Amino acid sequence: MVGNQGGHLSHDEASELVTRGAGTIMSATNILAEKQVAEPRERKAAGREATHAGIATIATVFQSVMLAAHWFVYETWSLFWGPMSAAARRGLAVSLAILSFSFLGVTLLAFRANNILIRIAYRVAAVWLGALNFFVLAAVASWLVYGFVFATSVEIPSRWIAGATFGAAALVTLLGVANANWVRVKKISVRLPNLPQAWRGRTAVLASDLHLGHVHHRGFSHRIVRKIGALKPDVVFLAGDFFDGTHVDAREVAAPWKYLHAPFGTYFVTGNHELFRGESAYLDALRLTGIRVLQNEKVIVDGLQILGVPYHHATHAEHFRSVLTHLAIDPESATILLTHAPDRPAIAAEAGIGLQLSGHTHCGQFFPFSSITRRIYGQFTYGLSRLGATQFYTSSGAGTWGPPLRIGSQSEIVQITFE
Repeated sequence: MVGNQGGHLSHDEASELVTRGAGTIMSATNILAEKQVAEPRERKAAGREATHAGIATIATVFQSVMLAAHWFVYETWSLFWGPMSAAARRGLAVSLAILSFSFLGVTLLAFRANNILIRIAYRVAAVWLGALNFFVLAAVASWLVYGFVFATSVEIPSRWIAGATFGAAALVTLLGVANANWVRVKKISVRLPNLPQAWRGRTAVLASDLHLGHVHHRGFSHRIVRKIGALKPDVVFLAGDFFDGTHVDAREVAAPWKYLHAPFGTYFVTGNHELFRGESAYLDALRLTGIRVLQNEKVIVDGLQILGVPYHHATHAEHFRSVLTHLAIDPESATILLTHAPDRPAIAAEAGIGLQLSGHTHCGQFFPFSSITRRIYGQFTYGLSRLGATQFYTSSGAGTWGPPLRIGSQSEIVQITFE
């Protein structure tokens, strides 16, 4: 563009160009800024959609399994028990249909609210979920016995078979509920390399997996605090899943812990259930009680190194290794690692940890999950074990997740004496 004679721009023309250029730059800047704001929003929206889709898929699969299990129990009972009146048959079918949706339905409510009615409904649904497991096993057992009877021509009425197998399932369910509610004190002794003389003879208590929420509430929290306090430990370790992850007043259920006073402190690391709803509210509630939350930290307590690594920092091998390296462990001092799950024992041993304290596994709670858990974690599923010079203790937990039942496992807190 040529303006005045000699190719020079007039003042007005120059001003117009500057204005246009500035406008173009501002427009481009605004577009870029809007894009920068929009992209995270889009990513968050896409993430939410993916999460919702994943939840919907899991819920659909779960409910399909529940319907199939209830149908199998209904058909087996009906065939083996024999003729029933139309009203009884219809009542049984309707009851099982309602129960098949009970746990999923109440769980969805539990993530939105917490009151006495929802807690009662949740507990009933959770107990039924455990009972269903044993009724399915009873149905399988009924068919196996029937096969034996058919093959050997032994005369056993089918009603007797159903009465025995389903009666046993009901009894096991009741025993499982009572067993889960009975929290034992497990006592162990450990000898740690380079343990300061001052720590010899002292005691610690390990508690994990309280799962405070709709099944275990403030009363259970208070009971565990009293049980630990009666042991007069020098230090207390809480290995995660303190909260269940459903809707709960975290400060209310954690409040009893302000009355627990261990001379060398109470230490906590997050488990996977603290991540269900965002951990900040949970951790704030625990800090208000005086509990020390360890997040990839090392503290030295009277010469003893205590390390805390949260669940999500200990699941991936290389990241877990880098966290332990960053903590600069002194190989000449005794070390206790507190982390939720025994996922990477080889890395803990490689780092020279003296004792790792974990939970998470629940020891499977009951069959068949006890067998599945054993296949996943092997020797580290439960109890005291060793890999090289490193000792591991995996607790079965004080509380329960899902069905409040235990068969072949126990609810526990662990008293550790340092030799």
